[in-house]
Amino acid sequence: MKKELNYFQTLKAIEEIKKHFELQLEEKLSLIKVQSPLFVKTDSGLQDGLTGVEKGVSFTKGNEKFEIVHSLAKWKRDALGRYGFPLHTGLYTDMKAIRKDEIVDATHSLFVEQWDWEKVISKEDRTISYLRKTVISIYEALKQTLAYVKEKHSFITIQLPESVFFITSQDLEDMYPDKAAKEREELIVKDKKVVFIIGIGDKLKSGKVHDLRSPDYDDWSLNGDLFVYDKELKKAVELSSMGIRVDEKSLVSQLEKAGKLDKLKLPYHQKIQKCQLPYTIGGGLGLSRILMFLLEKTHIAEIQASSWEDKTIKELKDIRIL
Repeated sequence: MKKELNYFQTLKAIEEIKKHFELQLEEKLSLIKVQSPLFVKTDSGLQDGLTGVEKGVSFTKGNEKFEIVHSLAKWKRDALGRYGFPLHTGLYTDMKAIRKDEIVDATHSLFVEQWDWEKVISKEDRTISYLRKTVISIYEALKQTLAYVKEKHSFITIQLPESVFFITSQDLEDMYPDKAAKEREELIVKDKKVVFIIGIGDKLKSGKVHDLRSPDYDDWSLNGDLFVYDKELKKAVELSSMGIRVDEKSLVSQLEKAGKLDKLKLPYHQKIQKCQLPYTIGGGLGLSRILMFLLEKTHIAEIQASSWEDKTIKELKDIRIL
């Protein structure tokens, strides 16, 4: 029978893994850890619009409205410019958020924890080659952290391939033209084990998008998602969404495609149009999912200190998670 970490051993392992992975991120991406806000002003333009459907948890103070962040995609770029970070250096932070519209399952909860990171790049770095190089650095951090976990806990049996398999969302659609996007993800990740799908947000030849993305932070031609095959869950799990951020041209182009040109009036978007913010690359790394994967856990509740609906609590007790 496979050995399992008990509750207290898991708590200790979580902190050890977080510290080790953070050191890897700092070293491989030239990042420093910073504090970050839980909420932003609604009219600042700094809220992450996600797919455009989700609504932020909001409150008012006097005449001003604030929203709990969905992520820090825009705040990070603004912060890099505000504090004058040098070229090819950046920041990361413990992002915590509430996504009240999330569908709760084994890898999703209403409470989101991720390492949000961002790095200053040059205009010349805005290439697929630079994106791939950054993905490889993050994957190396994951592999080294796995080696550390296995050294501490010999019963962990995860095996990661030597390298990431890269494929564009269009090539993936061409490979499986009769499958839906999520089915294509499952097929390629089950086959290759670790996959980065490039180019998410714009329409494919079929007229459909691979997945929805907010039009005002990632450049849809220079972004992507990193997946691993989780043998405990027997499915593809997305560990990271990341990308090179929009410049002054792609911002307008993508907002036009999304029918959201009105956003150009917001302070954040004005800064991009006037080239007052640095060119950057960044993304989020799912903290809970990475911990689940490395510790071979089968439900996010084993890792995360969240609150659950009564029906979820019952389901978790039935399968002896809570």
